[in-house]
Amino acid sequence: MAFSRDLRSLSHARAWPTRYDVAPNSESRKSLELAELSLPTIAGIEFGMRCAEVLVSETYAAMQGSSDDSGARPEGSVASLRQVLEALGTALANNAANDDLGATFEQHVRQALQLRAVRLREVRARYQARLVTPTRTSDSIVLGVPTTDPRVQAVFEASCQPDRPLAEPDYDMLVALAHVGGLVLEIGRGRTLGTSAALGAGPLVGSTGVMKALRAQIERVAATDFTVLIEGESGTGKELVARQLHELGRRRRGPFVAVNCAAVVETLLEAELFGIEERTATGVRGRRGKFEHADGGTMFLDEVSDLSLSAQAKFLRVLQDLAVERVGGHGTKRIDTRIVAATNRPLSDLVARGLFRADLYYRLSGVEIHVPPLRNRGEDVPELVRYFLSRHRSRELTLSTEAEQALRIYPWPGNVRELERLVERALALMESDRIELDDLPARIRGEFAEVLGPSIARDESMRAWACHYARLVFEKCGRNKRRACKRLNISYHTLEAYLRVAGKAGRGHGKRLPRWVRTMSTPQGES
Repeated sequence: MAFSRDLRSLSHARAWPTRYDVAPNSESRKSLELAELSLPTIAGIEFGMRCAEVLVSETYAAMQGSSDDSGARPEGSVASLRQVLEALGTALANNAANDDLGATFEQHVRQALQLRAVRLREVRARYQARLVTPTRTSDSIVLGVPTTDPRVQAVFEASCQPDRPLAEPDYDMLVALAHVGGLVLEIGRGRTLGTSAALGAGPLVGSTGVMKALRAQIERVAATDFTVLIEGESGTGKELVARQLHELGRRRRGPFVAVNCAAVVETLLEAELFGIEERTATGVRGRRGKFEHADGGTMFLDEVSDLSLSAQAKFLRVLQDLAVERVGGHGTKRIDTRIVAATNRPLSDLVARGLFRADLYYRLSGVEIHVPPLRNRGEDVPELVRYFLSRHRSRELTLSTEAEQALRIYPWPGNVRELERLVERALALMESDRIELDDLPARIRGEFAEVLGPSIARDESMRAWACHYARLVFEKCGRNKRRACKRLNISYHTLEAYLRVAGKAGRGHGKRLPRWVRTMSTPQGES
């Protein structure tokens, strides 16, 4: 058929499996042509996630609606393909995870052809020299799988039962299923890229010098494959930095797998991170671990400082050899992934206190990136507020000058995460389109409103503001006039004049001193 001729020309052009030398009317040939419906017919087309999912669905629909020209329909091979595609269609309809989709494909191929083991996987460029496809022995076969990424080699491996060797129809069927396997991998890759884009690594917002230096450091480190340790307080954006390293590096087409080490149950740590073999225990289904899922991409270990000492020991071998052994397995599998770890506590201090293994620390701390807290870059706060407001298009809000100043001087113990929640609160509760000082929570406007609020309400002059400020500095200096004059860079008599005016304005209101002045004032002896 013309469709098959187009497909074969595309196969030769892009090195797809091309084992079609079978009889035109044989059962295996007809099953091959049915499977060919899952491939594109235009040379050079790039498989996207949506395209791949539609192709798989249309393949099954075509198999249900098409009929053989001779009136007879091969039952065995068509039923096997239908079984596999039905399972994939159900997994897609249920929005199965990428791992589950691949496992579903492997499981139903194994059942349909009564094979001992089936595996669909990608091999990164550094390992391609070890694999030559197709390779066939008496009890196993390794086939190439189509892929759009020239840096990635995908293979489809199958081994038969000892009492049931691979027949020629089985071989041709596996060649057809290798094409379908290419679609399965492409769907998984497209979903990974789509999830990354939906989550959005987002920009590192800020124009201060520390943020410019941070972005420059990230760009330099992203060009390498070295292990990176990110240190910073909670809420500063450590995962955002890790995603920037991933998206700016050569692994950006691979998966970004984030693991919260503090949330992983220690008894399930090995199974979650390293995987588990089929039938290791009753009712246990084999699956890949997080490290295998991150093959070809980046593995982000968040809050690595919260790992117990026993869990830290399990990481040592993996980080050193980049090889994992599944629970219940008998061999290791090499992985090609970049390790990025993050901690909100300095690991060097934990090592000194005996709470973190020194050998693991030295494996993680090759390249360190420190994310500054928000209180050290207060000038970036208005820019961050505008960025968070722009992400929510439901309302247009502006920030008053007083509210902006209050946000600048607030110490932000929760860092950028606290600021983002504040913006969300304003969007949810405010009725007006302008954020005023009184709209901010009391903990944020506290000192600013205590000092400046009354003066703004009374429309005080610049001289009155200067008098109030001189009094505050005087109190902060422990009521030492000479120290206050030096701090204010004014004469003794000028300070006396300011204090007289401030004393008259504040007579009977001694409690108006803000808390930061009262707590920092220490008796120094008045002049």
